[in-house]
Amino acid sequence: MPLEIKENSIYTTKETQNLLKISESTIKRLLKKGILRANKVGGQYRIMGKEILRLISPELERKAEGVYLKVKKKAVNVINKW
Repeated sequence: MPLEIKENSIYTTKETQNLLKISESTIKRLLKKGILRANKVGGQYRIMGKEILRLISPELERKAEGVYLKVKKKAVNVINKW
């Protein structure tokens, strides 16, 4: 049975890892790069459910795709000038 991510609940990194089915190194990378926003409490991260939902939303994926296409276009233009 799939787990429900509650918008106003607070999750640990381990719980978030299990919900997203990602490795410990991946969650650390997401936190370090600011892709997944969290608050540090007593030396441990706490992640709001709404942040997890934002991360997996199709809207974020569309934004990432848009950024990728802009970067790709710039790279192609630079290469074509050579």
